[in-house]
Amino acid sequence: MFCYQCQETAKNKGCTVRGVCGKVENVAALQDLLIYTLKGISEIVIKDNVATELCGSLNSDVIESLFMTITNANFDETAFETQILKMLTARDGIRQSQDELSDAATFKVSSKESMLEKAQSVGVLSTESEDIRSLRELIIYGLKGMAAYTEHAERIGFRDSEIFAFAYEALAATINDQLGVDELVAMTLKTGEFGVRAMALLDKANTTRFGHPEITEVNLGVRENPAILISGHDLVDLDQLLEQTKDHGVDVYTHSEMLPANYYPVFKKYEHLVGNYGNAWWKQIDEFETFHGPILFTTNCIVPPRNPEIQGRIFTTGASGFPGCKHIVADERGIKDFSEIIELAKTLPPPTQIESGSIVGGFAHNQVIALADSIVEAVKTGAIKKFFVMGGCDGRMKSREYYTDFAMKLPSDTVIMTAGCAKYRYNKLPLGDIAGIPRVWDAGQCNDSYSLAVIALKLKETFELEDINDLPIAFNIAWYEQKAVIVLLALLFLGVKNIHLGPTLPAFLSPNVASVLVEKFGIAPIGSVEEDIALFMGD
Repeated sequence: MFCYQCQETAKNKGCTVRGVCGKVENVAALQDLLIYTLKGISEIVIKDNVATELCGSLNSDVIESLFMTITNANFDETAFETQILKMLTARDGIRQSQDELSDAATFKVSSKESMLEKAQSVGVLSTESEDIRSLRELIIYGLKGMAAYTEHAERIGFRDSEIFAFAYEALAATINDQLGVDELVAMTLKTGEFGVRAMALLDKANTTRFGHPEITEVNLGVRENPAILISGHDLVDLDQLLEQTKDHGVDVYTHSEMLPANYYPVFKKYEHLVGNYGNAWWKQIDEFETFHGPILFTTNCIVPPRNPEIQGRIFTTGASGFPGCKHIVADERGIKDFSEIIELAKTLPPPTQIESGSIVGGFAHNQVIALADSIVEAVKTGAIKKFFVMGGCDGRMKSREYYTDFAMKLPSDTVIMTAGCAKYRYNKLPLGDIAGIPRVWDAGQCNDSYSLAVIALKLKETFELEDINDLPIAFNIAWYEQKAVIVLLALLFLGVKNIHLGPTLPAFLSPNVASVLVEKFGIAPIGSVEEDIALFMGD
């Protein structure tokens, strides 16, 4: 195997025996083959000029397939075998002409063994040029992140045919040997453009259905009722779970990236949505021990459980999956039956309290813009000297303590704007407030990085600036997986420069490609906390 799509890849070079995430060799190979199949489908769509409106369910299947391969989403070999066969059938069904096509559009498999054999020749390293490989993978990882946001929006009934069309265009580009570095750099920025479009679509979908997030105090303690813990990003799954549990005496707690659900008005009507339990995804190994009840994963991030008892309490749905865990699928109406989870919860003890108190969030763009007058006044009077965007991902590496230290050592006249699970490095610190507004503004999930962009663009307009980079905003982003990649590409498309990225630069960036990003966009790795603060503050 060879995989280097996440920040924790072995030695920041690549996982070659087993993924640091827990992904085994066969799963890695099947993921490679599934992506290769999508490339072949995309080549046919582009060469045969198939309109996305005529692709029907294939559009959604391609998006789901991309989503399944995101880090920590799905570890189930059988699920990938099934998806590959499904996509091969779809591929062969859309070919209309007899034009010469690549191997990706024509290969056949007859068994799992033939799948694994084929996968050996189509993985990441099958592209010989390091720079071409780097750009192709950067595009693919951006597409994976874009797919996650697109699927969530689609579940709410919001679709954009141009996003589907771009996915085919970009996937086909990654097997087009006529495209050189310049063309692939342009495609990378175009991926960022459609990343913005996908995040805007999901923002519209979520706020239309669930209302605009509001500043909310979220409970961190527990009650004495049996309970279910829901993790991941899919708000529709949460909505259905809350409806199905409301008369059963079972509480529901959010976990990790589901925390921001507590900010949406629609969910506040459920008294049994008690609050948030735990921290970032990687701490689940210990926190699931003390929760006691069943856990529902709606998306990533799953850490392979080390305890069989915990594995027996884990359920998956959507693009997530883990061998031995019950997977729940939707019926033809899009409804998922969570009754098995509810009944199991009733037989188990309530969660053990691991912390108390509360945290405040809900600083999405609509809420922040409503506070614009007081924010602008605080900037003009010097009460707020600078904003720091510290969104992104958390992870297990000790080097990520940098972000906690950075937040603690920032001057008291600065504000942290965040989205994604990176916030767990500092969202419970006693950082105080400025004029009654907390210094940490949590806009929501990783896709809500769109909110941070909207806020920045609104401030640019308010202060009548020509360039977004003239704002008193610095970007110090933590990354882990592919949704962070599309957020980065989206920021680059929007013209944001001088982003610091850590705790390491991506292993999939070749030295030459990294140099291009440094020269053109000012991307830089993190340094020491003190040096970086001095640099950002202009000291």
